[in-house]
This record gives sequence, C-alpha cells and structure tokens, in this order.
Amino acid sequence: MNSPMLQHIPLESAYLCQDCDCVGNSATHCPACASTALMNLAAVLNRNEVEADITMPGFTYAASRAASALAA
Repeated sequence: MNSPMLQHIPLESAYLCQDCDCVGNSATHCPACASTALMNLAAVLNRNEVEADITMPGFTYAASRAASALAA
C-alpha cells in the first residue's frame, strides 16, 4: 500500500485555483489545470487580532463579558 506524499505550503504562498479548486504555490498558474484564475489564500485566511475584533464584534463583546464575570 502506497501512501501519498504530503506537501506543506506556507499560507503566504498558497493560491486557490478558482477554476478547479486546487491549492498550489504558484502565483502565475494552477499546477493542476494551468488556469490563471488564482486567489491568494493569505489575503482571506491570515487575520490578526485587530481584524478579528472588527469582523466579530459579537464574539469580542461576549468574551469581555465572560472575563468581567470571572473577575467579579
């Protein structure tokens, strides 16, 4: 039984092909279908804490209330 080789691609260089849904690390063309319709995944998935507070205000509010309740 052969096991597939696993390849790790850093998020900064990971691109999703919008034509065939393949992930690769080429910014110019898809490794599977040679399409040029690529989306950089770091732009979508790599978020820092400041952006998380802006995009999820309900979660931030609930977490601050829980912390206040524990401190009391």
